[in-house]
Amino acid sequence: MALAVEAEGVHIGQDDMPYAAARKLMGPQSIIGLSVETWDDVVKAQELDIDYLGVSPVFETPTKADTKGNWGLEGLARIKAYSHHPLVGIGGLNASNAHDVIMAGADCIAVVSAICAALDPLKATCELRDIIQAALEKRST
Repeated sequence: MALAVEAEGVHIGQDDMPYAAARKLMGPQSIIGLSVETWDDVVKAQELDIDYLGVSPVFETPTKADTKGNWGLEGLARIKAYSHHPLVGIGGLNASNAHDVIMAGADCIAVVSAICAALDPLKATCELRDIIQAALEKRST
């Protein structure tokens, strides 16, 4: 599908197409992210030239019901200390916890309900953007 729509990249889960096949199909210039659900996934990903790790899920979420547990803030920080890849926090994230997730090591977050279920999706998006920017600035000092 990504090739058909000339997407700039793809995100693959552990049960999707293997990374090597995705890279071969998409090419070296494409962005490829990989979800990590276990510590073994994190260790294996260290040797791959992926563009980012999707730490999934950070917290319990109804949109990701088939996971192998939650990383929590401690798990996210452990991955940040180990991995050389940028991290995307996924799962159960919203304005109430985005700051803590960035401070624990995520470089950005992926959300669904925090925006789609909001009464004002634009306002929710802007609020998350501001929270993330502030946390990244604080983390870099």
